[in-house]
Amino acid sequence: MVESLPAFIPAEELAPPEGDLHFDAKSGAREVLRSFFGRLGRRIYVACELIVYYPGEPRFAPDLLAVRDVDPHERMKWVVSAEGKGLDLVLEVHVAGDWRKDLERNVALYSRLGIPEYFVYDRGRLRLHGWRLGPAGSYEPIPAQAGRLGSQVLGLELVVEDERLRFYEGTAALLEPGELVARMERMVGQLESSADARVAEARQEGELRGRQGACLALLGARLGEVPAPVRARVQALTDPARLERLLVDLGLAADAAAVQAILGALAEPPLDPG
Repeated sequence: MVESLPAFIPAEELAPPEGDLHFDAKSGAREVLRSFFGRLGRRIYVACELIVYYPGEPRFAPDLLAVRDVDPHERMKWVVSAEGKGLDLVLEVHVAGDWRKDLERNVALYSRLGIPEYFVYDRGRLRLHGWRLGPAGSYEPIPAQAGRLGSQVLGLELVVEDERLRFYEGTAALLEPGELVARMERMVGQLESSADARVAEARQEGELRGRQGACLALLGARLGEVPAPVRARVQALTDPARLERLLVDLGLAADAAAVQAILGALAEPPLDPG
């Protein structure tokens, strides 16, 4: 009997298609949640527009549904009597059409079916609504905390951010696959730029060390011996301009020819001290 139930809803029973805004919102949410729970190894089944059968109720297919503690294998339909449990969460995306369906009739239906949580993402107005079954068995609005609605079923917070429905685990936003790819590409680009900068710095440092060595060699050749304090000061410098100024200052105590030779070495390839 379960197998004989249709796994689709005829077109005459469906609402008119609502375009990319509707499709992208629900499919993006499904991919984010499936990826997140898959990485954690949590047994939560998440699906979009899966036909659902409750005993004695008309069939329906919510934009997104979630069920905890079940095998997340692929399904063609959700039959409550066969699965042994009903839905734990439903999310509807409203873009156009009759808002009373999502915000009134579905509230009454899902509350009567005992679905613990129900959310509506109003894509057109960029608003989020949420309800949770209260002690009396009827829906109560979920209060917003810092603009977010908490889901006890998912263990996550929902918020409308940058014109999209976003899920948060604490302070960390769950990213869609496309966003993850873009972030990885940026990270790779930053690493490559950092590596190029380090190579350039190393090359510059090597050139500077060569110039420092040439200066020390010329000082030693002209003055006979480079005093240890002078050598330490020259080797500690990493700015060629400062190195040149220091050598000019040192030249005040040396002969003019030595100063000219040192400055010439700074502007030319290293010279042979001999």
